[in-house]
Amino acid sequence: MDFWEKLTQFNDSVNGFVWTKVGVWLLLATGVVMTILTRGFQVTHIGHWFKKTIGSMFDKKVTAHTGEKASISQFQALCTALAATVGVGNIAGVSAAILTGGPGAVFWMWIAAFFGMMTNYSENILGIYYRRKNHQGEWSGGAMYYLQDGLGGYKGMKGVGKVLAVIFAICAALASFGIGNMGQVNKIVMNFTSAFDIKALSSKVLYSSGGTDVTLYMFIVGIVLVILVGVVVIGGLQRIAAVAEKIIPFMVIMYILGSIVIIIANIAHIGTAFSHIFSMAFTKQAAWGGATGVAFKTIITQGCKRGIFSNEAGLGSSVMVHSNSNVKEPVKQGLWGIFEVFADTIIVCTMTALVILTSGVIDLDTGIAVSNSDATLVAEAFNTIFKAGNVEYGRYFVAIAILLFAFTTILGWSHYGSKAVEYLAGSKAATVTKIYKILFVIMIISGALMTSSIAWDISDTFNGLMMIPNLIGVLAMSPLVMKLTRNYVQRRIKGEKVQPILSYDPDIQKENAKVIEETGED
Repeated sequence: MDFWEKLTQFNDSVNGFVWTKVGVWLLLATGVVMTILTRGFQVTHIGHWFKKTIGSMFDKKVTAHTGEKASISQFQALCTALAATVGVGNIAGVSAAILTGGPGAVFWMWIAAFFGMMTNYSENILGIYYRRKNHQGEWSGGAMYYLQDGLGGYKGMKGVGKVLAVIFAICAALASFGIGNMGQVNKIVMNFTSAFDIKALSSKVLYSSGGTDVTLYMFIVGIVLVILVGVVVIGGLQRIAAVAEKIIPFMVIMYILGSIVIIIANIAHIGTAFSHIFSMAFTKQAAWGGATGVAFKTIITQGCKRGIFSNEAGLGSSVMVHSNSNVKEPVKQGLWGIFEVFADTIIVCTMTALVILTSGVIDLDTGIAVSNSDATLVAEAFNTIFKAGNVEYGRYFVAIAILLFAFTTILGWSHYGSKAVEYLAGSKAATVTKIYKILFVIMIISGALMTSSIAWDISDTFNGLMMIPNLIGVLAMSPLVMKLTRNYVQRRIKGEKVQPILSYDPDIQKENAKVIEETGED
């Protein structure tokens, strides 16, 4: 057995323990606890968070650029966070969940998202509350800070909080090179070069590994991505946010519209699709998946795991960009966290699921599919409508969707990784983060030429390892989340005159409270 096989086996063991034995259940438990403690905020105040998020899209306080180096607008923060979350997982991830866990996995994806709304809400609140200015005068926040200062602020927990903060930051930085970079690039290159084949380039094989040919075409696409990502990432958060706010709304709307066309064309099957989603969510499916069938546990874990991969609620990742918002109210950014999960999973992932389940590309009773490739299955579903003769427009559409989804995911994760490195570097952050960004851009080439999934699999494990300390922090700080939520509800919803609670730092608290008092800004 060679080194790579041993590494794969070891990673599979750790990954299985982190995700199946601990991660998924801890994540669900955290979402349930935060939902109960906030009295079902995502339901009881649904009108309020809709009004303050999607309903405020034409409010200049929300969308206008701040002109400040320290922050970005609330809408830019959302788009940058969605840039990292709305990615390959919304297409290939949903498809993989259905292929592995059956239609019932979609139900558990919804459940994970419902409770994940309050996990993401809690993370964002804590991120804003514990943020501080870095060496460049830019806001820095994230799980590492509320682990260090929040959990670490409890009696006798200073060392524990610091250790968990460091573990989180290390895993976040490492994961950014895998799932946030090489894995996404690999999906872009594979799908793009397949859909838009140029024989003169794809016929020139540079080398073969594991039965997969690496071509000149793949190398060229990788170089183009290096240039495009490099121009944006080296420009910093302001440039990443500016690109994200232009691409994200466009790509999400186009993907939803394309999905709606497929669903309407197959509207006669919509009832059957929903019926299978609910009926197959609670029982083992003997027929689905062949002789072995699909176990009930697999249905739950696949749905929850793929949902988490998609919306990242509980990973503590998107907090790092939400903390850069110009918002003064921690809870206000928490509302955007609820909407982020809603948009990513309840809307986009559901669209993908219904496209697959209504288009006939998979037999809902036996699980036999026209393709066992996750991304290809979605392309085949789009081809059922978007096809003229031998021209498969559906395949082109999905390839472009994956390109845009994955490209923006790379941009979002570059920010997450740089924030994690910034925390670890301390006083040397300015130099180290520049080196990180250069390495991040260079690693894109590795993703373009990658023939093994080991980089993706290992970073998947790091994702789980960063999730665990983050969720410990959220649970430990749940009394503060309750306190901040209650304070916000009293002031902003009930109209009571009480002092706002805005920051752990007395100076930031005083400054933000003064702004809110003078301008009424939230």
